[in-house]
Amino acid sequence: MQNVATLGLVVLGPVLAFATYLVLGPMDQGASSPSLRAILLADLVYIIVVAALVLGQVGRLVAARRARSAGSRLHLRLTAAFALIALIPTVTVAVFAGLTVNIGLEGWFSDRVRQVVGSSLAAAQAYEAEHREDLAQDAMALADFLNRARRSTAFMTDGELRAVLSNGQSQIQRGLREAYVIDGSSEIRARGERSYLFNFETPSSDQFIEAGENGMAIIEDWDNNEFRALIPLAAFVDRFLYISRDVDGDILSLLDETQETVRLYQQLENERGRVLFEFGLIYLGFALILILAAIWAGLWFAERLSRPVGRLTGAAQRVGAGDLDVQVPEDRGDDEISMLGRYFNQMTRQLKAQRQTLLDNTRQIEERRRMFDSVLSSVTSGVVGLDPAGRVTFVNRSAERLLDWSGDEQSLALAVAVPEFGPLFEELRQGPKEVTQDEIKVVRQNGQENLLVRMATRRAGDGGLEGYVVAFDDVTDLVSAQRMAAWGDVARRIAHEIKNPLTPIQLSAERIKRKFSPIVGDQSERLDAMTDVIVRQTNDLRRIVDEFSKFARMPEPDRQSADLTRLVRDVVMLQQNGQPDVVIRDDLPDMPLMAEFDATMISQALTNLIKNAGEAIESYQKTGADVKPEIRVGLRADGPFARLTIADNGIGLPEDRARLFEPYVTTRDEGTGLGLPIVKKIIEDHGGALGLQDAPSFDGSDHVGAMAVIRLPLGTGIAADEDKAPQAKEATLDE
Repeated sequence: MQNVATLGLVVLGPVLAFATYLVLGPMDQGASSPSLRAILLADLVYIIVVAALVLGQVGRLVAARRARSAGSRLHLRLTAAFALIALIPTVTVAVFAGLTVNIGLEGWFSDRVRQVVGSSLAAAQAYEAEHREDLAQDAMALADFLNRARRSTAFMTDGELRAVLSNGQSQIQRGLREAYVIDGSSEIRARGERSYLFNFETPSSDQFIEAGENGMAIIEDWDNNEFRALIPLAAFVDRFLYISRDVDGDILSLLDETQETVRLYQQLENERGRVLFEFGLIYLGFALILILAAIWAGLWFAERLSRPVGRLTGAAQRVGAGDLDVQVPEDRGDDEISMLGRYFNQMTRQLKAQRQTLLDNTRQIEERRRMFDSVLSSVTSGVVGLDPAGRVTFVNRSAERLLDWSGDEQSLALAVAVPEFGPLFEELRQGPKEVTQDEIKVVRQNGQENLLVRMATRRAGDGGLEGYVVAFDDVTDLVSAQRMAAWGDVARRIAHEIKNPLTPIQLSAERIKRKFSPIVGDQSERLDAMTDVIVRQTNDLRRIVDEFSKFARMPEPDRQSADLTRLVRDVVMLQQNGQPDVVIRDDLPDMPLMAEFDATMISQALTNLIKNAGEAIESYQKTGADVKPEIRVGLRADGPFARLTIADNGIGLPEDRARLFEPYVTTRDEGTGLGLPIVKKIIEDHGGALGLQDAPSFDGSDHVGAMAVIRLPLGTGIAADEDKAPQAKEATLDE
């Protein structure tokens, strides 16, 4: 339908132009004829419709070009090319046609043509004037002859008048064709020679009036090839002389035509510019019709030519984006464009089949990789893959957690990413063994960790080196547990071996003091001092043995439901009184936090931690630091747990924080190193956890102290208490 409509519009343009030419040219219908108006109206409608279609199509092309749609650039270029092909010949012909018409008009209105036209008109006018003047003279002479004859006779009859008329007619040298004497009603009163009734042409009333007013009326009768003159006879009453003479009517008709031609020539000469303008306008209309038809045909042809290319371009873009299901319409025919569409569809089908095969293979590989990643991500051991050069290529989640990696370590050398692993890796690369293993200590954000590292060489099927695999586990807790177990066994042995002799030693020293003091005399004071030293040291040993006994045989906690908030508040109040030089702040919830715990053991643990915090501040002050002693105790509910924090601004934590929980490891010279291990065991026996972290800065300085974080499970009664409380007050150490 679109093709038929387009071809119809294209063919209609030349048809309208030819019809307009016929109406204006050969048919010469005139400027006011209905057919000319109809054809001009049809031309106008055609121009408006086609111009609107062309402009709309061009607008769509420009919009498509700006939107970078497929084929728009080629379509626009083809349209421009066809438009230029239509415009250039038309403009060229218009220029030459304008010059030709102008040159032709210059020839028509030259001086020679003007002189010829003027001479023709002058000759015709001279001939007419001569005949008119001769007829007037003869009519006046004959009328004067008749007037004299009437004045000389008192009474003259019509017969006498006829004789006088014939006599006078014969005396005219140039001869007259007819001569009549008529009255005012055109009735013949007398006839001259050869004056017959059948040749008589009755004068009109206007001619009688003209003759009465001007004395003569000259009547031109080109159809009968004669001049007639009507003149009133003054000597007669109501009598007119009516004569005629033969003339060449063709010459006189030519005079009229010559005059008309001269007037038309002068009119055309005066309207020369308008003629050129009308010609240009008519030509412009014809040219516009043909140009619009040609442009519309060019647009149609350009669309038919660029549409398959645009479809292929868009389809190629979709194929490039990964859509292999795209198919372009296959045009009929055996030309290259139709074959290109078929070949393109065949290519996409083949590509789709090949991609499906690749996707199936990739899916299998991806499933295996996901299974491998899932296995590596699920294991608690850290796994790091290395290339043959020792650069990191793969890291599982456990490795990122254990080594505190952020994910930017890919492609780094292992010795750069984990310097502690460097010596062991070099031993593997340079040594003959394919596998090496060692326990390595690494220091990260949370302190020192003990890692059991195992490195192995990864070989290809042909025996070539593919890379290395590093696997490691965090054995910090295991080492700590082993040490704790060893210390527990040692503590039991020490308590057993040392505690038994202490009482006899003390009793013996006291007995020596009592028995030998009176005997030694002057040496009694010295003896008392020495025995006092023995007793005092024995008490110190007994205290140490008691601590070892506590560490080795901690009693099972007697758990009872109690308010943890109240317990913490009591401990804080006791320590505020016991450490008056230290500011102890508490941030406790207003509502009770119910939990099942041994109040004595938890109170002992908290008291020990707060005392340790105060001693850490004292140790920091001994270094010369100017610090305001402060301890902050916070408690809040954290899901099913209670989170208790004790922070200070003291000396802080050492690098190897995990060893602080081992017996006899302390940062103070006078400490025994058994406080934190006992506290940790108490917390763990209650199902909780104890950790050491850097405390937030209290005064905004760079120095940070230590913070103990305790997590204890809450009891079942906490839910009911939380429902009764309006809102739990959240405690944070930053406030």
